[in-house]
Amino acid sequence: MKKACFKKVLAAAAVLLLGTVLTLAQNAPQNPVNNFPKPDVMFNLWPDGAPTDNGLTGEEVDNGTHSLNITKPTLAVFLPQNPNGLAILVCPGGGYSSVWDRTEGYANSKWYTDQGIVYAVLKYRLPNGHKEVPLDDVHEAMRVLKSHAAEYGFKKLGILGCSAGGHLASMAATHFTKPEERPDFQILHYPVISADPAIAHMGSIINLLGRNAPKALIEEYSNEKQVTADTPPAFIMANSDDRVVPCENSIRYYEALRAHHVPAALHIYPVGGHGWTDHLDFEYRDAWMRDLSIWLKGLLD
Repeated sequence: MKKACFKKVLAAAAVLLLGTVLTLAQNAPQNPVNNFPKPDVMFNLWPDGAPTDNGLTGEEVDNGTHSLNITKPTLAVFLPQNPNGLAILVCPGGGYSSVWDRTEGYANSKWYTDQGIVYAVLKYRLPNGHKEVPLDDVHEAMRVLKSHAAEYGFKKLGILGCSAGGHLASMAATHFTKPEERPDFQILHYPVISADPAIAHMGSIINLLGRNAPKALIEEYSNEKQVTADTPPAFIMANSDDRVVPCENSIRYYEALRAHHVPAALHIYPVGGHGWTDHLDFEYRDAWMRDLSIWLKGLLD
């Protein structure tokens, strides 16, 4: 009798759990991508084919909030009604295994365009161990944007990166070889900066450099070690309790910038974890937006 009763309880619990799951599924957005703003202009970044190859094959996978298996990068541009002279190229995160272009890109576009900033989200190709590929896309995206500077109404072009996109953005800020490749400023949200195993997000570094990367590559792609006096000004944000990308990444980068007399602002909030750029319930959302808005206005002086 006890076994029969126990089986009935399990069956009832299973039905209840299934009903809860089905209810949640029914109430969830059926097409999340429709909840994000639509860009004013969309560029195919390499219409004649990219000069480098990441070795990925097959179809791109679009999950509504992020994309995987990216081989054909795009640039989504959001235009302000009253341009203030600034433009930002956004590199969303995703551990160099995906690109969260909707949540860490599209979601905040209106906040920037309302301030008069041209806001462009790059869905870059994934490296798949081909380290030069994402940065090639950044440089091409900058070229495309600058070719429309007069039309879009901006004079300064900066770069913004989240998480692994922060590594890509800080790489653009430290690995440029030509004046036209240098961003005018950089904004980093909870960025991966270092390839040092002591603080690195190793998934991102492995996807970029491959497994067992030699010491020389670890050194080269630890961007805190590539800062020079010509590195552009930076605004950096992180959280003390981030267990995905330790805030030591941001701290080391800030210290390197200071050591080279590069203007930099570092804001480390006590709680919030990782990946909060689009979180409306993030406790310090108003704070980071206020702080960043003030910093951006300083670029206009």
